[in-house]
Amino acid sequence: MAGEAAAGRWPPGTSVGRDLAYGDDPAQRLDVYWLPDGVRQKPIVVMVHGGGWMGGDKNGPRFVDNKVSRWLPRGYVFVSINYRLLPKLDGLLQANDVARALAYVQEHAGEWNGDPARVILMGHSSGAHLVALLSAAPARAYALGARRWLASVALDSAAFDVVKLMQKRHIRMYDYAFGDDPERWRRASPLHVLVADAVPLLAVCSTQRPDNPCDQARSYAKRADELGVAVETLPQDLSHAEIYRYLGLPGPYTARVERFMASPTSR
Repeated sequence: MAGEAAAGRWPPGTSVGRDLAYGDDPAQRLDVYWLPDGVRQKPIVVMVHGGGWMGGDKNGPRFVDNKVSRWLPRGYVFVSINYRLLPKLDGLLQANDVARALAYVQEHAGEWNGDPARVILMGHSSGAHLVALLSAAPARAYALGARRWLASVALDSAAFDVVKLMQKRHIRMYDYAFGDDPERWRRASPLHVLVADAVPLLAVCSTQRPDNPCDQARSYAKRADELGVAVETLPQDLSHAEIYRYLGLPGPYTARVERFMASPTSR
C-alpha cells in the first residue's frame, strides 16, 4: 500500500508490505518499504529493533521514518522485523528468529526489486546484540536458511562479551535475558563465538553511557582483527536512543554509516 506516503511521511510512491509472516508465531512478522521504480537488485537494510530482549516493536515511527525517507530514494529497500521476546525466547534464542527473518527476506527479495546478496543486517541495543551474534558465527543463520549477507551494523550494543558482563555488577535485565549458566553466557557472546568467516561489522557506540559500550566494541574489533575479520568501531557523542533516532538524518554520522553500508571492508 502506498497511501501512507501521501501524508508526507515517506517518499511519494512508497510501497509497504505489512506484517509479512516469516514464521507461524504472531510475533514473527516483518514490514517492507520500497519504491517500485523499476530499478532492480537494490541493497536491502534489515532492521532489528531493541527493547531489552523483552519489548520494542518494528513500527516505531520515530525510528522507521528517518530510514525510509533517507534510504529509499538512495536505492535501498528497508525491512523492519519483529521477533519473539522474553519470556518466549531468551537473549540467545531470539537470534534464531532474526536468522529466519533474514532467510525470508533473501528468498523474497526479488518481489521488492532487492538483491538477496546485498543485505545489511542492522540492529539497535538488544537488537544490535542479536545482529552481532549472528554476524560473529554466521553458520547459525545458514542452518536456518539464510545465505551470506553483505555486512552488519550494530547500533550501541553493550553485550559483545556477555561472560564479562554477567561476572560484574549489572542491571537485572541481563539476568532475564541470559540466565545464570556461564556456558550459555559464552554462547550468547559475539566475542566468544567469533570465527574467521564472520560477516563484516560496524559497531556504533555511545560515548555518553556510564557502562561504556565502546570498550566492548573495541574488544570485539581487536579479536576480529586477529582473525582477519573486518570490524570497525564508530564512537558517537550521542545517547543510546539518539544512536538509533538520529541515523537517517542528514549529517556526518549518517554519512559515515552509509559509507560502510556501501563498501564494507572484507579481508
